[in-house]
Amino acid sequence: MGDHGCSGNLPPGFIFSPSDEELILHFLDRKASLLPCHPDIIPDLGLYPQDPWQLEGRALSSENQWYYFSRVMENQATGNGFWKPLDTEEPIFSSSAGKKVGLKKYLVYCIGPEGVETNWMMQEYHLCSGKSNGKSYKRKQKLDCSKWILCRVYQREGSCSRSLNHSSDDDGTELSCLDEMFLSMDDLDDISFPN
Repeated sequence: MGDHGCSGNLPPGFIFSPSDEELILHFLDRKASLLPCHPDIIPDLGLYPQDPWQLEGRALSSENQWYYFSRVMENQATGNGFWKPLDTEEPIFSSSAGKKVGLKKYLVYCIGPEGVETNWMMQEYHLCSGKSNGKSYKRKQKLDCSKWILCRVYQREGSCSRSLNHSSDDDGTELSCLDEMFLSMDDLDDISFPN
């Protein structure tokens, strides 16, 4: 599969910046149809949801965004939190045929027992059910089409909704949302996450 921690097998100077339609038609559709993808640069991270900071070196990284294939999961719990679905879905249409080819769903990463939202976001790309590429792989695609998603993870701009002051000595250093969350959990011995 190549070096997924950077820009894969692309030559220097090339940036992976596909449109939503390209992610659906050129990557996810081929993965679900069990067809080879050229270039094969987006890794399959399997059955378990990922903490966003664990993606570096495992997922395809491009311009502070991480891309990977995953299986569709009901439980989005990770080792340190969970991905919470937002009530936002966008249809994705083919520019050539004008047909709906996929769906983009949004999730936010929450951490800690209270499920405090962070600035980590995920866009999940799903194929439309019954999507067919017209090839002789229809039988296999029907088996795999609803099982695969393509994930794009990134940090949204802005600061954490909750700021924590842990000392009166302000040296001008800003903490990230995750740093603030981990500092706020120093006194917690037992953290439980939703099922």
